[in-house]
Amino acid sequence: MEALLDLLRGTVTSPWVYLVIFGLTAVDAFFPAVPGEAAVITAGVLAANGGHPNLVLVIATAAIGALVGDHVSYAIGRGGGARRLARLPDGSRRRASSDWARRAVDRRGGLILTTSRYVPGGRTAVTLTMGAVGYPRRAFLLYDSIATVSWALYCGLLGYFGGLAFERDPIRGVLVGVGLSVLVTFGLEGIRWLRRRARRRAAARR
Repeated sequence: MEALLDLLRGTVTSPWVYLVIFGLTAVDAFFPAVPGEAAVITAGVLAANGGHPNLVLVIATAAIGALVGDHVSYAIGRGGGARRLARLPDGSRRRASSDWARRAVDRRGGLILTTSRYVPGGRTAVTLTMGAVGYPRRAFLLYDSIATVSWALYCGLLGYFGGLAFERDPIRGVLVGVGLSVLVTFGLEGIRWLRRRARRRAAARR
């Protein structure tokens, strides 16, 4: 464990760490399997234990990377994404995510970006759908800027305060920070599921 910690500390003192954070958060925006969120939290923890990397630069880099990645996803949706979404099999998980995203965009517009950014699969579905339905690019930029900055602040500060709380055991700080992030994600997914079930019940009574 100590060897892993030494390796991480050696890595984060390099200026290349910001490029890594940028790349991970950008790709994570349209390929959720990439651990962009965990990388930002880890960098925040290590920033609290020695000042490297710089927390402000971590947050700024993560926000820019996420913004770029979301715009890539939006562009994919705009460039033929509507046809791809229409071909998704009925009853599939991807079709359900797409239908949810379309309804959410119809109801809440750009505001949905501020909550979907905290749900890995949800943010990809929303940004793709917003591109596919031709949501105005300027409005997308405005709302997505708010979403990505708030998300980067959340991840960076979650890691930073986790690092302060577990100053003598940074690995535990990383695990606690990532664990709390996962709990938030499941909480948002649970709220979404409860709302969907309530709507189905209300529709069945009519």
